Amino acid sequence: MSNIEVEIRSFITKEQFENLLEFFKTNATLDKTDYQETYYFDCEQDLRIQKNNSGCKVWLKEGKIHDDHRKEIEIRLEGKDFEKLEDLFKSLGHGVQVKWFRERNQFDWNGIKVCLDYTKGYGYIIELEKMASEDNKQEILLELKQRLKELNVLETPKEEFKTKFDYYTNNWKSLTM
Repeated sequence: MSNIEVEIRSFITKEQFENLLEFFKTNATLDKTDYQETYYFDCEQDLRIQKNNSGCKVWLKEGKIHDDHRKEIEIRLEGKDFEKLEDLFKSLGHGVQVKWFRERNQFDWNGIKVCLDYTKGYGYIIELEKMASEDNKQEILLELKQRLKELNVLETPKEEFKTKFDYYTNNWKSLTM
């Protein structure tokens, strides 16, 4: 069963973002452009809800936030259900820890999901993702790392992501005003 999300991501400059956007418009299939608001809840698990252009979803990711591969459980709902989801988790004692406001361009690049994101207050990111099983997750990770190199994008160290994530989490309200 392919229920493990394998992903690699890097911070990029605005110029890299624009160049990569043009590259993928020519060399990949545009799956969608999207505006997303994502809420992370303050609980032990990585529990999130998101509303976007096509509806909303609730999902749980096992493991740590910037792990290379994590099991993911996702449930999609209609957009009108977003506030109900927020109320449900707040009623269970989970407050919103942080909110993200993202513009996403998502492509299919020869079977790899590529996301070019701009997140308000956080920056520009490229993410390569592919679903895997327990048996092939390392092989998929190596493939994604190689594809990132082909794009002349350096992989951002996990420590840098953790530092920026922690800073954003502690300052998101002022960063997104």
